[in-house]
Amino acid sequence: MSDQSAKFTEKIKASYKPTGSYIYLGAGILNGAVLAEAEVNLSLHMMNRHGLVAGATGTGKTRTLQLLAEQLSDAGVPVFMLDVKGDLSGLNQPGPINPKIEERAQQLNKPFAPAGFPLELYSLSGKMGAQMRATVLEFGPTLLAKILDLNDTQTGVLAVIFKYADDHKMPIIDLNDLKKLVSYLSEEEGAEEIKSEYGKISSATSGTILRKIVAIEQQGLGAMFGERSFDIEDLFSKIDGKGTISLLNISDVQNQPVLYSTFLLSLLAEIFYSMPEAGDLDKPKLVFFFDEAHLLFKDSSKAFLEQIETIIRLIRSKGIGVFFCTQSPTDVPESVLSQLGNRIQHALRVFTPNDADALKKTVNTYPRSDFYKIDEILTSLGTGQALITVLNEKGIPTEVAATMLTPPRAIMGPLTTAEYNALMQGSDMTAKYQEAIDPESAYEILTKRVNDRQAEQESQSQAEAPQTTPKGEKSIMEKVMGATITRQIGKEIVRGLFGMLTGKRPRSSGGKGIFGF
Repeated sequence: MSDQSAKFTEKIKASYKPTGSYIYLGAGILNGAVLAEAEVNLSLHMMNRHGLVAGATGTGKTRTLQLLAEQLSDAGVPVFMLDVKGDLSGLNQPGPINPKIEERAQQLNKPFAPAGFPLELYSLSGKMGAQMRATVLEFGPTLLAKILDLNDTQTGVLAVIFKYADDHKMPIIDLNDLKKLVSYLSEEEGAEEIKSEYGKISSATSGTILRKIVAIEQQGLGAMFGERSFDIEDLFSKIDGKGTISLLNISDVQNQPVLYSTFLLSLLAEIFYSMPEAGDLDKPKLVFFFDEAHLLFKDSSKAFLEQIETIIRLIRSKGIGVFFCTQSPTDVPESVLSQLGNRIQHALRVFTPNDADALKKTVNTYPRSDFYKIDEILTSLGTGQALITVLNEKGIPTEVAATMLTPPRAIMGPLTTAEYNALMQGSDMTAKYQEAIDPESAYEILTKRVNDRQAEQESQSQAEAPQTTPKGEKSIMEKVMGATITRQIGKEIVRGLFGMLTGKRPRSSGGKGIFGF
């Protein structure tokens, strides 16, 4: 070993040597050689300081998330992660040994021990796992406006609708509740009711909101709004001492990135608002992996970004760690990026001026290194390699280390269809969330109110109307005049009058008049 290699190894060992439990990430690389003794570790104690996994497409980000999830599970830490392409379900089964894995194990001087991990499958459509739902109220107007792609004016109106529902004790559970509220407060009698206290809602704005809601329903995603709402306590389960990996499969809704990324944030927000303060823990209660994070921040409103920043800044005190995964660090706003203490940066590719600018900005965020030119190493890393710097147990950034990452121990791919279906059908979560519940909420309350008011108006109208003969019913005079005897009397009177005019007596059966004389 050269003097430089020895110096590098000593620095890495000193920088990445936690005293408590840790995750083994891999070994340092210097001048193209893997130095197995230069172990790169991430302290579990610092996992709630959040982190970033970044890199170009195909550089191994998903497998890095997998190896992190596996070792967290081994340590008894539950994990929630997004499965964008549907290829992470293999976490449930031990992975095969192949020549590439054997070579990697030899380079790291670590035996490869295949293993499977406890896995729960979830889905927003209910087709790929247990149905994940949240009520419209749990989303709130800011997150819902993001999903519906509303402008600032429409978002403000949505906030007014939520305020009205809250003031009048009308739970907004599903999209039917929201549609009913929008219609009631903009077109029906509720328009006058809301006008004085909250302001008028224009038909154009209400029409836009309704169209956006219907579009979500037409895409088959209305089922994610409602009851039974997902219980976040289910994310904290353990099986045989291992933390459960909760996997949200979105392969069937990939064309709705804003929807699922916002749903994840709503889930994170619920965890934040419902979990108690935990203090400084030896290991986190839960680690939340936010894959495709750039979709979350794209075209976000100021209010939306402020909500994200607040959650990320404060949720670590609840014992929750959050890791964002995206292609470039510049995809994440600076206000959020500054709160991420751990970084695993895969290779960046430079093909355009924008790529070059992103590389320059990324380089400037790294600590100075005595062993690398950061811009050169970032563009020369291979698949399964990353440039790492994390926080040590004192909260100090570690030495920058180009690292050969350890391979995941479970299958690096999806389960077979039969295995997937068996896992899903045998899950307690599938049974728990399969059936939707429809409690009394805003839709039922407003429908009853409208019906009661219509009935009251009809009753009042009848009371105030003049007493006329009902249509189709004869009056007493008509009934008398229509009787048989009356008709006979009428005939005789007419005959009598005719006789008086002509000088003749009318004939009768007894030779008498109609009255018998």
